[in-house]
Amino acid sequence: MGAVYLVRHGQAPAHAYGVGTAAPDAPGLTDLGFAQARRSGELLAGLVPRFDAAISGDLPRQVATAQGVLGAFDAPPDQIVDAAWNEYALPPSVTAVDSSLYDDRARYQQALDVALAGWIDGDRVDDGESYPEFATRTRAAAERAASLAGSGKNVLVVSSAGTITQLLAQLWGVPGSQWPTLHRTFVNASITKLIAGRRGLSVVSFNEHAHLAGSSDGLMTYR
Repeated sequence: MGAVYLVRHGQAPAHAYGVGTAAPDAPGLTDLGFAQARRSGELLAGLVPRFDAAISGDLPRQVATAQGVLGAFDAPPDQIVDAAWNEYALPPSVTAVDSSLYDDRARYQQALDVALAGWIDGDRVDDGESYPEFATRTRAAAERAASLAGSGKNVLVVSSAGTITQLLAQLWGVPGSQWPTLHRTFVNASITKLIAGRRGLSVVSFNEHAHLAGSSDGLMTYR
């Protein structure tokens, strides 16, 4: 059996979620996000001797987190970019919010929950991705990652809370209407471990974040 380690990206600036604008050279993570990625890399370097493959989506926050994690390894593999690991596109009703709503975690989450419920029920904006299409591309991305996790091999995947928990919802048989509840409390740079075996992927651990929560430097964040 092989193992697939799913890491959520570190804390990203507000513009990553469509709030405000970003300079062309804006980093994919906040300073705290870079620190979170390094801390998760240090933990993983103590758990596995090496990664045989490393994958991320193409969002700047995902790419930067993968680089931070791999920086803890002496001989990291070349990073593979697979856009199928990207997060779902946020609905306009969420990306159009001002910074005051974004900074109010409870109100922002409520707006996101309403938008996601409509999307899951079939709402679609212009030519955007439908919920079934999102679920299908997430599963396809996972199957490609699993194909690299042969016996004794370790694969790193850096993605986002919605995408990682969408995969977990499928593996656990959680209906789409309940999927958002899985990612509401997903911690930045948390680690989820899957085993790839003859029967497919199995979840070993979920949203591991003790290495962040136990830190005295405030590394645990949700957004």
